[in-house]
Amino acid sequence: MKKPAVLLLEDGTLFNGFSFGHEGETAGEICFNTSMTGYQEVITDPARDGQIVVMTYTMIGNCGTNSEDTKNPPKLRGLVVREYCSNYENWRAETSLDKFLKKHKLSGIEGVDTRKLTRHIRDKGTMRCIISSTDLDKKSLQAKVLVAAQKRN
Repeated sequence: MKKPAVLLLEDGTLFNGFSFGHEGETAGEICFNTSMTGYQEVITDPARDGQIVVMTYTMIGNCGTNSEDTKNPPKLRGLVVREYCSNYENWRAETSLDKFLKKHKLSGIEGVDTRKLTRHIRDKGTMRCIISSTDLDKKSLQAKVLVAAQKRN
């Protein structure tokens, strides 16, 4: 059974979904990535330090993960996807994306309309956000994301 999770943006926009990876709560700067492949490289890219990345490609996870493509430790804070695929098919894969995220204590949320979210980010600009699978209360999360936004300024 999938565990509910939410993504709340600094401007109060809320997206509901389901948790994968590490359960808990994480805050960061929201941004998006439009590539069709290379999610493991995105996760380990040092330029993603402190970010929560929205993958715009429809299905993420179908290639699994492997240690050979992990040159750097993960720097991002969280991952947002439309559909997480737990059944990976790749001759190089050693483990699932879910297990990789859990190992590195990274939270993910799936079931989000990533196209709508990407348009929102593009139109409204850079902002902080929070992913939570433990606290689903919008008011409580709004206070937490505003504290994170003040730390940025």
